[in-house]
Amino acid sequence: MAFCLSAGVALAIDVKAAVLRVDYPTLLPISRYDLPPADLGFAGAALADEDNGTTGGFLGHTYETVTAASTPEAAEATMAQILEDGIRLIVVQARAAELLRLSDQAAAAGALVFNARAPDVELRDGSCRGNLLHTAPSNAMMADAVAQFAVWKKWTDWFLISGSNPADVALAEAYRKAARKFGARIVEDRAFEDTGGSRRTDSGHVLVQRQLPTFTQGAEDHDVVIAADGTDYFARFLSYHLWTPRPVMGSGGLVPTTFHGAHEAYGATQYQTRFEGLTGRYAKPEDYNVWLALRVIGEAVTRANTAEPDGVRDYAVSDAFELAAFKGQKVTFRDWNGQLRQPILLYDGMITVSVSPQEGFLHQNSLLDTMGLDRPESSCTQFE
Repeated sequence: MAFCLSAGVALAIDVKAAVLRVDYPTLLPISRYDLPPADLGFAGAALADEDNGTTGGFLGHTYETVTAASTPEAAEATMAQILEDGIRLIVVQARAAELLRLSDQAAAAGALVFNARAPDVELRDGSCRGNLLHTAPSNAMMADAVAQFAVWKKWTDWFLISGSNPADVALAEAYRKAARKFGARIVEDRAFEDTGGSRRTDSGHVLVQRQLPTFTQGAEDHDVVIAADGTDYFARFLSYHLWTPRPVMGSGGLVPTTFHGAHEAYGATQYQTRFEGLTGRYAKPEDYNVWLALRVIGEAVTRANTAEPDGVRDYAVSDAFELAAFKGQKVTFRDWNGQLRQPILLYDGMITVSVSPQEGFLHQNSLLDTMGLDRPESSCTQFE
């Protein structure tokens, strides 16, 4: 898709955007450190408005982002109000089912949507939408990032442990595909049943301490345990409760993420200090995904003199677009399915241990396309 930049004088543009967060009823996380803050994602929007305004002030551009939280049942009504207010650039934090409905609703009004949460591969594949761009990485990108590091370490024999919920099953399949893609071997594949109940009771760790060693007993010899726990109910306990001590990667141990509060490389310290000064807390991946989406809009306004949804989308997926993202290289969009290609941080809970793509994994166009759906693998046709 071609996009031509004019050499004319920058236009004064008032940019209005929205962040719609859908809040779901869930159990408490395993760790109280992971309790979601009330401004999750919204804080990233506040920082993005500041960043966009810094450049925009010189060009006569202004930025205003409204935020709204909704239940799943009220999400479409909330979207309708956003559209009624004339906003056509919308960042959505929602699961796949709601995201698709909201994207279709927005498309009918000519609006552009950014996915800042849902990792489902199908959203970048057969269920893609032409008005939907993804700053959140897919399960495939995350799994490939982990797989590359494991293979680089020569940990090629995997014990895959997955949960029983739909999100866990989807993530496990991404790891199976990653193993095939990069030449690893799953020597043992087991599912850990989610029986419900509280994850944070006084006896929780005692039960886990008894259950997990028994559950992992008798596995074929392996180099590493790969955990696929998209609903956060067992993976964080694995590292010190295995029958055979091995490194844990995936949903526990060494975890792939877009961003975390301890990341300092590539100039990220200045992002962190500005975020913390603005919000009084550390940045979460959801904040970063929202920040990225709004910065994409800011770049389109600055470079292409447009805040129209089609103009923003066309510029974003064009060869002219690139965005500095505090990850060592500029990020760009895949013009075949609207996914932002980006490095993935591997985080152990304290530091960035590594960043994928790893050394030695080559690609004819972009090393970042070694992670996630490459052009021949995606059946998305909405961007042609």
